[in-house]
Amino acid sequence: MNIAIKQSTTHENTLIWAIVCSILLHVLFAVIIPNVKFNPVKAPAQLEVELVSKPEPPPVAIQPEPIKPKPDQPKTKVEPKPIVKPLPVAKVEKSEPTTYSTPPVTSPEPPQIVPPPELTLPPVSTTLTPPKPIVPSQVDMNAARDSYGNTLWGAIGKYKNYPRIAQTRGWQGEVVVELQLDANGNLKSKKILKSSSFDILDKEALAMVDKAAPFPAPPDALRGSTFSIKVPIPFKLE
Repeated sequence: MNIAIKQSTTHENTLIWAIVCSILLHVLFAVIIPNVKFNPVKAPAQLEVELVSKPEPPPVAIQPEPIKPKPDQPKTKVEPKPIVKPLPVAKVEKSEPTTYSTPPVTSPEPPQIVPPPELTLPPVSTTLTPPKPIVPSQVDMNAARDSYGNTLWGAIGKYKNYPRIAQTRGWQGEVVVELQLDANGNLKSKKILKSSSFDILDKEALAMVDKAAPFPAPPDALRGSTFSIKVPIPFKLE
């Protein structure tokens, strides 16, 4: 309600102010307009123009110019156009196709290589020389003899036969036999180096050697060549 009252009062105030302003404007126009003086508008002065006719000039006699003869123009000769005759058409005879031989292509010659001078080498012998055998030392050979002597005694002792007559009579002794063997251990010869003092025991020792042959292969240290070895053969009564 207050808002409506305020709006009505403001609307009335604006109307009052509008009426007051319009009254003031009318008063001002009533006071100012009677005192305004307007100058009378003068009519423009009339100009009088008199037309004076100019005197006509006397007629001038126009003399005609003499007609000059035109110079003679050179007559142009009209040359007749040459008559162009059509050229005769040449007859084309069919001919066999011409074959063109292409020249052979020559490749550039390679540069000549001069071989180096041949070297004359000394002739090489084709015979193969066998490698030199390794010679064992004396110590190795002695050790090989002792080892191989035991091997031989093992092979010979298998055929030991003590003679009965020697047993009954109590004959004892040791026979030392020297054997000559080749590189493969084959028996070449035998002999008695030391006798037992009993002929029957010496003969039995040589018979045992013949029965045990051939012997086992010797060790490498003894295979170079023929060698000899001593083998003791004992005869003892137990």
